[in-house]
This record gives sequence, C-alpha cells and structure tokens, in this order.
Amino acid sequence: MVSTCSNFWKIDSLKIIETSIPDILIFEPTVHGDERGYFMETWRQSFFTDEGIEVTFVQDNQSKSARGTLRGLHYQLQHPQGKLARVVSGEIFDVAVDLRKHSEHFGQWVGVILSAENKKQLWVPAGFAHGFYVMSESAELSYKCTEYYHPEDDNSLLWNDKKVAIDWPLVDADPLLSDKDKNAKRLAEAPAYP
Repeated sequence: MVSTCSNFWKIDSLKIIETSIPDILIFEPTVHGDERGYFMETWRQSFFTDEGIEVTFVQDNQSKSARGTLRGLHYQLQHPQGKLARVVSGEIFDVAVDLRKHSEHFGQWVGVILSAENKKQLWVPAGFAHGFYVMSESAELSYKCTEYYHPEDDNSLLWNDKKVAIDWPLVDADPLLSDKDKNAKRLAEAPAYP
C-alpha cells in the first residue's frame, strides 16, 4: 500500500524521502519497539522494485571510523556502484555528489545525517561520488553495493573542492584523511560519468 505526500511516500514498513537530486533517496524504516528492544526491516527487494529501480546487490561492506574521519568522496567509473548506506553505531554526515556529465545536477550534492538512533538509510545510485564524515566518537557504517570493488577503478573527488562546496559539519578543525583522499582531484579535473 502506497500513500503519497509532497516530499515522501510510505510503503508499509518504510518511508521514502525525496531529496533535491531526485535519484538520491532517504529510506526511513518503521521501528517496532517495546521494553525488550526493537525490530525493523533494513532491506527488502520490493522497496526498489515497486519504485521501478532495477538493482541487484552483490557485496556488503562495513567500516568503523574515529571521530573526525572523512572518507571519500569515492567512485568507480568502469564498474559504477550503487550504494545503500546505514549506520549501525554512532553518527555520520553522509554525502553523494552527482558526477554524471549530462545531468542537470552535475556537481551538486546531497548530505544527510545517518545515525544508529535515526536509523535512516541513504540510497546513492551509480553515477555519484560517495563519502562520509564521522560526527560521534566513532561510527560504524554498513552499506550494500551493486558492483564489486575494483581497486584499479577507484577514483576520489576532493572533499573540500570549492566548486562543489559541501557544507561539512566539522566537529574538529581538520578532518582525518587518507593520503588518497588528501590527493583527490577537483571537480574540474576529476573523470566523470558520460
């Protein structure tokens, strides 16, 4: 059963929230809780199928990061990955940047706070760079991928490129970055999707 509203719709145990870039969606599950704890569905194929999104997940990943860590913005060109991300502990600011050259949203971004408390999930389709920043003491991110990781195809967009202008909610002066992410490319020079 689907009930529509101006910016979200609900499918039984899930609210789907649209973002400023229509292809990026926020999933908010219905949590059933009592004094024993809670239960929620974190994945159901029909959530995508019913919305006309063809997706097959082939790999699940999980990472743990310390406060102030910024990972990303990562993407694969030859083997594009769609990702469904959720936080199992802590809190992050999760970001997707449109890198599809012919998109009216090219270079634009969407950011959302994902936490173990709010239980939201972010759907980042193929064609986007993805990254996140840890706002809590630590955070564990779990995400499903539509394509396998190919290290030779790994690309990184610079997290603080002024052209993209992501408004990161930094809790410390400088984020903790890998060497790869420190040396990532700006939007003007980064390879993009056709």
